[in-house]
Amino acid sequence: MSDQSSSTRSALPPPPTGSRPKMTSRGRTAAPPANSNLDTSDIPEYEYFVAPGPRGYPPLTEYLDIYDVDMKRHAEEKNRTSHNTHLFNLDTLVVRRGQEFEIKITFNRPYKPSEDKFAVEFVIGSSPQFSKGTYMPVFPTKERQTRWAGRVIDTFENTVTMGITPDSSCIVGKYHMYVAVVTPYGIRRTKREAARDLYILFNPWAADDEVFLNDETERQECVMNEMGIIYHGSFDDVSERTWNFGQFNFGILDACLYILDRSEMPIANRGDAVKVVRQASAMLNSRDDDGVLVGNWSGDYTYGVAPTSWTGSTDILLGYVNSQSPVCYAQCWVFAAVFNTFLRCLGIPSRVVTNYFSAHDNNGNLKTDIILDENGRVDRGRTKDSIWNYHCWNECYMARKDLPAGFGGWQVVDATPQETSDGMYRCGPASVNAIKHGQVFYPYDAPFVFAEVNSDVVFYTRGKDGTLDPVKVNHSHVGRGIFTKTPGELTRKEITEQYKFAEGSTEERTVLQKAEEFGCKREESDPLPADVDLVLPSVELAVGQDLELSVEFVNRSQQRRTMDAYVSGSVVYYTGVTSSEFLFRTPSVTLGPNKSVKELVNIEARSYMKHLVEQANLNFIVTGKVKETGQIVTAMKVVTLRNPKLAVEVSGVAKVNEDMLATVQFTNPFTFNLEGIYLRMEGPGAMLPRFRYYSLLTPNSSVVWTESFSPQRAGITKIIASLDCPALRQVYGEASLTVEP
Repeated sequence: MSDQSSSTRSALPPPPTGSRPKMTSRGRTAAPPANSNLDTSDIPEYEYFVAPGPRGYPPLTEYLDIYDVDMKRHAEEKNRTSHNTHLFNLDTLVVRRGQEFEIKITFNRPYKPSEDKFAVEFVIGSSPQFSKGTYMPVFPTKERQTRWAGRVIDTFENTVTMGITPDSSCIVGKYHMYVAVVTPYGIRRTKREAARDLYILFNPWAADDEVFLNDETERQECVMNEMGIIYHGSFDDVSERTWNFGQFNFGILDACLYILDRSEMPIANRGDAVKVVRQASAMLNSRDDDGVLVGNWSGDYTYGVAPTSWTGSTDILLGYVNSQSPVCYAQCWVFAAVFNTFLRCLGIPSRVVTNYFSAHDNNGNLKTDIILDENGRVDRGRTKDSIWNYHCWNECYMARKDLPAGFGGWQVVDATPQETSDGMYRCGPASVNAIKHGQVFYPYDAPFVFAEVNSDVVFYTRGKDGTLDPVKVNHSHVGRGIFTKTPGELTRKEITEQYKFAEGSTEERTVLQKAEEFGCKREESDPLPADVDLVLPSVELAVGQDLELSVEFVNRSQQRRTMDAYVSGSVVYYTGVTSSEFLFRTPSVTLGPNKSVKELVNIEARSYMKHLVEQANLNFIVTGKVKETGQIVTAMKVVTLRNPKLAVEVSGVAKVNEDMLATVQFTNPFTFNLEGIYLRMEGPGAMLPRFRYYSLLTPNSSVVWTESFSPQRAGITKIIASLDCPALRQVYGEASLTVEP
């Protein structure tokens, strides 16, 4: 049968050429979505109420006209000092919502309230709308007010001083301001000028703001302090390092707003602190949204900066803005420190928190499993869960209007990419109070944080048929101690009791039962304790030193006990992941009734030095099987190796704008060369970040680096320095100075 139609049949049309068209909102919404603070809207200078006549529009010059607007924006002026924004290194007005600020408007003649009508207009984003809070007119008369209050404070000749109070829940970001005069024929506005822009931030000093913190010492620490202390190391040997948050440095506030723009967060949502911190938690890592930092725990940092090399947040945030691509590299404390800068910069009280022995990769089941073979030796091939020596996250302070009363206050937020939440790598905000009381069903991500501080360490023996039998459960190892910096001091503050009740208390058992009801499963069995104990002492050890490890076996029974023990020593990352094993001994021990025996294990430095990774942790695990009872005994100890220090000195007169010198000195104490060395140095309010590279430092030779700087403000500050190279990580030094006005 033939085709009688006149059409011509041919092959499929050729594929389209060129790039794909950019997907837009055209045809779906009336206007493009407003999700960038950088985008602006053209506000007309004239808006006429009438149609043009034969000679055009009527002139508006005979009515009230604006000659000048003084934003009172300088750091020493009342607007900046009363709003606690005087430290921002900006020539633009920065204020906090829920609190009055002043502007001075100069007209062409004296203002007459009975005749003249004018308004101050604030616009943010590309599609300003009054209903969304992106366009807000403020009027000087009591008869006409909006959510932003306005009043005339004073008039003098042609000048009006006006007080403006932004709503305590208004959008946080950069606004453009216009003054509009209303005439019978239309509205005349000031032209757009950068000098009339202003930033509005969260306000922890305002009682109606959701981030209100009713403690001035806490506010000074968690909002205003640029210099922080981050705790690391191990629970038995807590170490600390100083970090320059630099939230007031030039460009940092714009960088924080750029992060929200990059996430395409709707402008209208940026007044909600919960939504802002949740969005930022995702954007601080690059896993799924090209966020600020690339996480790297591999030890290979060839194409970026080693996480241990950073000394502050400024270089990271400005680098992200300037390159418009993620910055390499970060680990948990870097994510937490940069996130802290973001939060404090926008006015949300925040602090960096360190949890020692933090459970990870356990899917919220409250169990961290360690698998042993039939003889009690750790089966590293089947042990998949890990316990980080420490993990850093942030707490931010806010009311949680989306939760029942009592769950506001400190909230956990974590930017380190670990698990996805609502499809993105982020965590929180999770109420600390909800975590303590086992109310893990409240948003966001409370089960994950609950497991980080409450998991049990369960030792299993694996039979030949693959069955796992629990032989020991340690209920107190995980979440051993949770620390943060003490407000107003240079000491650490333990806040473990804010996360969990005392181990073994009635309240703790009730909380764990409640958490189990919401899906957090824990180990139900509780094997009888063995009558032989293992004791590993605390050890302080410097990199390159030999070690004599004392392992004590204690028989608490009335009978003789014999056992074959396994002593394993491994170099581990701070995440608990094993890099390589450098020690394995199998002593046989005989114990008399109620007697103890010490086995000494001598370890030469060369056995572990060649395996070292950054943060230099040695993990010793001793296990054994008692022959008479078949019981398995275990003990673990993490030894943090102490690195050499940098010598940092400052010289000169410590006065504002006076030249000073900072000198960093380091001598190679090892018998091998150090290659590819980066030195970094900076100081809050004193020195912007600087670095120097040295290709080689031979044994016993020294490097000396001197930089000049001029302190920009009075007060106590520090010069912070770091040295980093592939063979030696995490070497720090600092020098304090008090700058006079």
